[in-house]
Amino acid sequence: MARILIVPCGARGQALARELRAAGHAVRGTTRGAHVAEIAATGAEPYVGDPDRIATLMDALHGVTIVCWLMGTIPDPDLHAGRLRMLWEKLVDTPVRGFVYEGMLPEGEAISRGASDVWQIPLEVLSGDPLGPGWVTEAVAAVDRLLS
Repeated sequence: MARILIVPCGARGQALARELRAAGHAVRGTTRGAHVAEIAATGAEPYVGDPDRIATLMDALHGVTIVCWLMGTIPDPDLHAGRLRMLWEKLVDTPVRGFVYEGMLPEGEAISRGASDVWQIPLEVLSGDPLGPGWVTEAVAAVDRLLS
């Protein structure tokens, strides 16, 4: 069993959390505060933190093996560039040993691939439609590959 952090844990993150919990993993899901009850209902541990303020996520990384950065439907370029780069720079000093990146901007994927190479933290990039029917299956498979 591994602990997985889902950032953010909105509707799609909650669907992923349910599947990962069913597979026996501990899951922590982030919210800016509005979805604490919904995250808890999935069996995941809610964590209030803001991906626009990476420092607010640092305590969420305690005991985490895999981070799932699920920003594929959020068109804020900073979450796919500056904030993402800042998170990667912090991960090297944590127990995180795998990263699932879902993004919409090529720059974010490039940042993730470069950081993965530099710090030797394995990376899986989700390429399917984040709103498509096979998304949860793809995301669970990405986590499983990182854990194997």
